[in-house]
Amino acid sequence: MPLQAFVLRIVFCLLSLWLAFASVGARAAGGVELVVPDELRPLLLKHLGFLDRHPEGIDAAGRVALLRRARKEIGEILATEGYFSPAIEGEDGGDPTFRIVVTPGVRTTIASVQLDFSGDLTRDEGDRSARLAALRDAWALPVGQPFRQADWDAAKQRLIDALSARDYAAASIADSSAIIDPSTASAKLSVEVDSGPAFRFGPLEISGLVDYDRSLIERYRPPAPGEPYSLERLLRFQTALQNTTYFASVVVDIDRQSATPEAAPVRVQITEAKPRRVGFGFGVSSNTGYRVETSYRDAHFFNQAYNLVSGLRIEQRRQLGYADVFLPPSLDGSLDSVGVLAEHTNIAGLQTQRQSVGVVRTIPRGKIESRYALNYQHEILTPDGSLRTSRSALTANWSWTHRSVDNILDPRHGHVLNLQLGGASRALLSDRNFVRLYGRYQLFLPVVERDVLILRAEGGMTVAESRDGVPQDFLFRTGGAQTVRGYAYQSLGVKDGSATVGGRYLAVTSAEYVHWYRGDWGVAAFVDAGNANDERKLFKMNLGYGFGPRWKSPAGPIAVDLAYGQADHRLRLQFAVAIAF
Repeated sequence: MPLQAFVLRIVFCLLSLWLAFASVGARAAGGVELVVPDELRPLLLKHLGFLDRHPEGIDAAGRVALLRRARKEIGEILATEGYFSPAIEGEDGGDPTFRIVVTPGVRTTIASVQLDFSGDLTRDEGDRSARLAALRDAWALPVGQPFRQADWDAAKQRLIDALSARDYAAASIADSSAIIDPSTASAKLSVEVDSGPAFRFGPLEISGLVDYDRSLIERYRPPAPGEPYSLERLLRFQTALQNTTYFASVVVDIDRQSATPEAAPVRVQITEAKPRRVGFGFGVSSNTGYRVETSYRDAHFFNQAYNLVSGLRIEQRRQLGYADVFLPPSLDGSLDSVGVLAEHTNIAGLQTQRQSVGVVRTIPRGKIESRYALNYQHEILTPDGSLRTSRSALTANWSWTHRSVDNILDPRHGHVLNLQLGGASRALLSDRNFVRLYGRYQLFLPVVERDVLILRAEGGMTVAESRDGVPQDFLFRTGGAQTVRGYAYQSLGVKDGSATVGGRYLAVTSAEYVHWYRGDWGVAAFVDAGNANDERKLFKMNLGYGFGPRWKSPAGPIAVDLAYGQADHRLRLQFAVAIAF
């Protein structure tokens, strides 16, 4: 093909494409155009889809019908935002475009509010007068505020929610009106609220129980008969039941139409969970290495409401099998359990074989949790380069925790204090007399908008003639993630041969600053210092410091730290879940 003919063909193709796009652009420029203030455009376009059905223009008759529909629907939409006198006109925007021009007019504002109450709340007894005044003060749509239908509905619902949350479960709106005067762009609001009678909790009405007895529900502290109605109290009871392993779903409510509001039945609708479950998992820790595990749970153990939790966990430096049986809570809220454990560890040159059996009572009281335990254990220690020894102890232990944080999985404000006391006696199946004291304090301080400063102090002392004969759980080693970073896990302690074993004294301090970016990512810098030893006069703190990223996972912030141990002159990568434990 001659070059000239080839060039002409290319020019012809480009010209054809240009004409085609020009044609499409002309058609796109046609149709219906909406002219409206920018703040109202998203609202109208969301609800006026019919304006897009005329991309190639519309004839005169169609324009009249379209304008009639637009005036009706746009007027209704603007009324919900407080514009009751809009001007909606049509004009020719040049064939084939048709413009709909919207002038919303003056927005309506609240001119007056009248709140009237009837029912038990109006009686001149107790704190009713103060509560009436508080409800009036909390009204969410005061004089002078723009009128919107959504705000009007929300204000009435908020009023009823505040009233019905306590005492008045059947509170309702008896009458309400919003009188609009378009000429003055004002609204007069009137609401009449009927509080109804004052409710008190009555007997439990339970449905859905098959495998378990009614007494199991009663152990989770339901509202007592005669107790004043409170929605928060109902939800607390429902949450306590939902957090057990016994039930798949729980709904708790009262009969709001009860003929006896002074003793309204508490209805509990239960769907029982499958009692037996098998689980598998895997993971990795900078402290104990790779991990695989399997677990078996039976919430109907021995055909009773006993919860068996058992499992086998295999890690690079630790292997253990365990079985615990948790009893339902007692009527005072105490939780009892009994368990057995067999464990083998090989950490910092020390191999430990341990078997134990014990009983525990846990007493939760709001932010405070107390634990009492009696445990018998036998262990065999094999330090690298030293003698193999064994020891046994029957120990009594007490632990007290005060936890006051804004979010246990992502704490930014508050503190956690844990105190422990334990010991054993030769007179009671133990190889050594000893007493162990331990304390840990974490303080979370919010900084600027999103950051947090975390301070931590930890200390312990075992009172005994010697560490010989004292189980490792009652001595101290430190180092690793969440302790003294920059050092290997439990590598700070007393040297026995080439192994590190527990000493009678512990001290750890830490300061960490976390800067959170927008979203779930952040970065932290920290300084840790600590050690464990067997002689106070030889005690020397080892320093570790570093930095690393943070990610807010569903299980809590994941911390990955690049830490330098000053005494070891080594960098280590360590990671953990940084919750408020």
